[in-house]
Amino acid sequence: MFRNRTFKILILASAVATVLIFGTFAAQQQAQGPAQQAPPAPTPAVLQNYKPVTAERLKSPEPGDWLMVRRTYDGWGYSPLDQITTKNIERLQPVWSFSTGVVSGHEAPPIVNNGVMFVATPSNQVIAIDVRTGKLLWRFRRPAPEGANIPHQTSRGVALYGDKVFFAVGEAVLVAIDAKTGKELWATKIEENKNGYYTTMAPLVADGKVLVGASGGEFGIRGFIAAFDPDTGKELWKAFTVPAPGEPGSETWPQGGDQWKNGGGSVWVTPNYDAETNLVFVGTGNGGPWMGDKRPGDNLYTSSTIAVDVATGKIKGHFQYDPNESWDWDEVSPPILVDFKRGSRTYKGLIDVGRDGYLWFLERSSGKISFVEGKPFVRQNVYKSLDPETGRPVVDPDRKPGTGKMAEFCPSLWGGKNWPPIAFSPKTRMIYIPANENICGEMIGIDVSYTPGRGYTGQRGNTFLLPNADHVGEVQAWDVDTGKKVWTHMYPNSMNWGPMLATAGGLVFSGGTNDRYFHAFDAKTGKLLWQFPTNSGITSQPTSFAIDGKQYIAVQSGWGVDPAGMQGVLNRGRPGEFPDVPQGGAVWVFAVK
Repeated sequence: MFRNRTFKILILASAVATVLIFGTFAAQQQAQGPAQQAPPAPTPAVLQNYKPVTAERLKSPEPGDWLMVRRTYDGWGYSPLDQITTKNIERLQPVWSFSTGVVSGHEAPPIVNNGVMFVATPSNQVIAIDVRTGKLLWRFRRPAPEGANIPHQTSRGVALYGDKVFFAVGEAVLVAIDAKTGKELWATKIEENKNGYYTTMAPLVADGKVLVGASGGEFGIRGFIAAFDPDTGKELWKAFTVPAPGEPGSETWPQGGDQWKNGGGSVWVTPNYDAETNLVFVGTGNGGPWMGDKRPGDNLYTSSTIAVDVATGKIKGHFQYDPNESWDWDEVSPPILVDFKRGSRTYKGLIDVGRDGYLWFLERSSGKISFVEGKPFVRQNVYKSLDPETGRPVVDPDRKPGTGKMAEFCPSLWGGKNWPPIAFSPKTRMIYIPANENICGEMIGIDVSYTPGRGYTGQRGNTFLLPNADHVGEVQAWDVDTGKKVWTHMYPNSMNWGPMLATAGGLVFSGGTNDRYFHAFDAKTGKLLWQFPTNSGITSQPTSFAIDGKQYIAVQSGWGVDPAGMQGVLNRGRPGEFPDVPQGGAVWVFAVK
């Protein structure tokens, strides 16, 4: 009884207080007139002084900026900054961190232009940050529509051009954002999401065009890369990775059939670009459905690198790694452009570290792509050999799955290296590879029919850790002129999904492990010189920039998507041996103190 009476008194007192507060507020409004809208906040100086990104700056970026995904069109992932060295790396410390407010796989690099950092995250978000302070400048969000099909909740970055930021949102829409305000300027549909098309890649600006590709091979899409006008969003051309009947390459598909309509060939990762020939080199995904016996023939241009003329969208050349691919070995990564030697000859080179477990040395030209050399960089039991002239693999039929036919193979469907990019240092003449060893798989094909937006893999399988495996993750260094491996760092209790960064200070940076560490290695020897535990696992592409004469290293931390799946495989194989990885996204910036 006492409690009820007290409760009633409290309600009455609250009501009286509310009336008094409302009355006072109303009186103030009558005295002051109608409520005035607060004036807009002044534009921060760093945005007022935003430096437009020109075609020339993209071709030759200032050393202190990181203007595109891999910094330069050749895809090296190399910074010419050299203040942070093997001598002072021990003093590298966090300067600031910034929570992104979302979870899942954070895979995008921090892009930096004249003091402004742009970061893409999962959940269709782009954040602009003042690099001096870590203060938020603006936040762009574009919630996915109800029912959107986005199976890989991630983004691999943005592109800059003029005063715009270009962002491909998950449901296959390309958006232009005002770099100074964070406001959407235009949006254009890349393809129809309900039919299985989605995007994860960062756009690329080349030859005054915005290029972006379509993912979704597991849903039976017909892959492509397309170019858009940066001012209007109008589509300028579209290059399909699976040719229609009568087009070059169509003879490699079943004649009279319609398999080409759902043939796969997704484009997952930002291409690299040769400004001299105006060609982009695009990595393409596997075929649809996954079993090659459902689509007899080589199935161009799946599991390939294609050279596309940026002016016209015409495919000028190609190299196919896995004809009639049947292992889910998408060739997701584009090759890097680096000239290399073999004996006394110098090749205008393309170097690709394949999901199929092979390291490919190729020669580029104004069109044709030629084979130079190929060799395994992890355990590979599918190829018996490569043709020395063409590079075409001779496949062990017992290692090739088919409809109703189970086969075991190494590496697994995740590959010896997945999408995380390699880096190249012109100082050491080495490439640095985030590799995974001792994980294999088995697969069998099953019948499947095509329904728009539904799964079209036509298989079931299993991925497993080899018995008695002493490690999984590796960082490998290979000399590009000798084609030989120089050093390897092994992770006994983790996979490696860490994109690589090389710097002129003689360092290689990478995350990728389930212990949450960000690592720095001596680029020449592979010695681990420094590591720092972040809030989550790192699957983002590290970058380096300079402001006010000081060098910084930046990376996103945020575990999810495929590494989380591989973690599950490891834990099933050896329960309790692999540490749980906390979720949560954050940007980290480091400097020597």
